[in-house]
This record gives sequence, structure tokens and C-alpha cells, in this order.
Amino acid sequence: MAHPIAIIGAGPLGIELAIALKRAGLAYVHFDAKQIGQTISWFPPQTRFFSSNERIAIAGVPLQTPDQTKATREQYLAYLRSVVQQFDLRINTYEPVTSIRAISEGFELTTEKGGEARRCVVSKIVLATGGTAWPRRLDVPGEDLPHVHKFWNDPHDYFGQRVLVVGGKNSAVETALRLNQAGAIVSMCYRRSELPAKHIKYWLMPEIASYLKSGRITGYFNHVVTRITPSHVALAPCGPDFGATDRGADLPFDFVLPQIGYEADMSLAKLAGVTLNADRHVPAYDPQTMESNVPGVYLCGTVTGGTQDRYEIFIENGHAHVEKILAHLRGERPHVEAPVYANPES
Repeated sequence: MAHPIAIIGAGPLGIELAIALKRAGLAYVHFDAKQIGQTISWFPPQTRFFSSNERIAIAGVPLQTPDQTKATREQYLAYLRSVVQQFDLRINTYEPVTSIRAISEGFELTTEKGGEARRCVVSKIVLATGGTAWPRRLDVPGEDLPHVHKFWNDPHDYFGQRVLVVGGKNSAVETALRLNQAGAIVSMCYRRSELPAKHIKYWLMPEIASYLKSGRITGYFNHVVTRITPSHVALAPCGPDFGATDRGADLPFDFVLPQIGYEADMSLAKLAGVTLNADRHVPAYDPQTMESNVPGVYLCGTVTGGTQDRYEIFIENGHAHVEKILAHLRGERPHVEAPVYANPES
């Protein structure tokens, strides 16, 4: 008896894989614990992608924007919805997979919908669950106070307010710039002596460097947050430029915005028996076929990087995963390599 393939995760690459399977006439079921493009929906309003439109377009469907610039969060979510409608995809959203059990026919999945447990048997599983399930924690007292915003919505909310942005890479830099331009009084706290210019987008670096130099944005470099209270943030010096007698500072802020990256949720990979390394929970898989160490369990997209310290796996170089998985499911030997860009955009 033939059993369908299960795709778990409905981000861009999960959707692209569903289209590839449908085009190939391969039966599948598709689940997501939330809505399609859930991680993208967390972006602040009007956030633009770092990648150009052609690199984040999926399934051969062009991504056009009214002003011919890089897509915003809103434009890309609308694009994903239109692609799902165009290909008449059935995606079981808001139906998380709660267990995976190996059986003789393949795998038994348990999902939950409306408080009801549902079960289905599949022959193959593709995990396209992404690599940014939740924000990294500072692990300091006061981190969960209501004015500490790991996600932020509208720059207008911070107009005239004293805001500390914690972090020094792309998300932190863009946050600091957008809030400053909206009239916030912005400071940045970063544990290194300077921003890592080679890891910050070339169109952001000149602006943030100018603002820091002029004092328009205050930078606390070689500092870390050690405590947050309703009115103040304690900063402690770190790194070789400080000695044992340096005391740090206790500074007043109205809002604190940690922008220090995300962690991957690898719980389904664990349930499926996929081997994860001890450091960043990077899963074991064959890069030629995308099959994990568990026969019949495949990995697609940013989930292959576990919790990435330096982001190297994105939508733009994950398209090849779809082609490799499809080829292997059809009994072919994939001959697909991820594109190598001189200047990766993500």
C-alpha cells in the first residue's frame, strides 16, 4: 500500500516542496503548527528582505513589487498566499505534529487540531521547520518584564522614548536605525569592541557608522546587559579592553529590545530519531539527498543549520534542497548544487 509523504512546515521552502511534489504526481500531506510563513509574520511592519526578489521567489513564480525594490514583509506574505492559491495547495495550518513514531509501514504521525488528536501513517517525512523558532535569551534578571520587547511592532510606539537595542548584527542595526528615524532616543549595547562590518549589509553599515560617530545613536561597546529593572538597565564591561576594577553603568531606559538572534526548534527532529550535534543541534544528513541518518526522514531549508550562529542557510540557497529531495524520492540520483553567490544577499 502506498503511503503519502508528510511535509512538516509551511514556510517558503515547505510550500515550494509541496508544489514540486504536486507537479510530480506524488501524494503528500502538509502540516504547520501555525500559519503559512509564520516566522516572516514576526517581522516588524514594512521590514524589507535582504535578498532580492528573484532569490526568494519560489516554484518559478515571479515576485514583483510595485516599486521594483526588495519585498517587504507584507508583500512577501501576500505573495506566499497567492502562490498557495495558484497551485490549490492544501495545507493543514494550526495543526502541530505532536509525535512521530516509526512503524513497519513508515511513520505514524500524531497531530492536534481543535483539541482533538489525529493520526496518519506516511512513508516519508520532510522536516521544513526552519531555524528561527524563538528569540535567544539574555539570561539576565528582568528579561521578561513587559517593556523588554524581543519582537517589536511599529516604530511609532517608541517615539520620544529611551530605547536600548541589544546586539550588533543586522537585526540590531536595522532596529536601531528605524527607531532612531521614528524619533526614538536610541542606544546600542554590543559585547564586541565594534560592529562586525563584514557581517552587516553594505547599505546599512555606512549609516549606522555615521550615527554612532556623531552620537545620534549612543554605542556601549564591550558591554553586556546584566540586569533589567522597570526603569534601568545595568551594563557591565567585558572583553580585554577593561580591567577588573571597571564598574560598568546603571542607565535609565524606557524600552529594551534584545536583537541577538534566534534558536531553532529541533524537537520534531529528535522525535524522528535524527542525530543532532551537541553544540548547535545541527542535524545529520546527506547533503546530496537531504536524507537524514534516519531512512525516510528528509531535511529542507534552514532546519539543516540547527541554531545558526552566523547565518549561512537561507531561502536563496535552500531551493536546491527541494530539487534534491524530489529527485531522491523519485529514485533518481540528484545532481543539484546550491548556488554560490559572490555576495550572498541574506
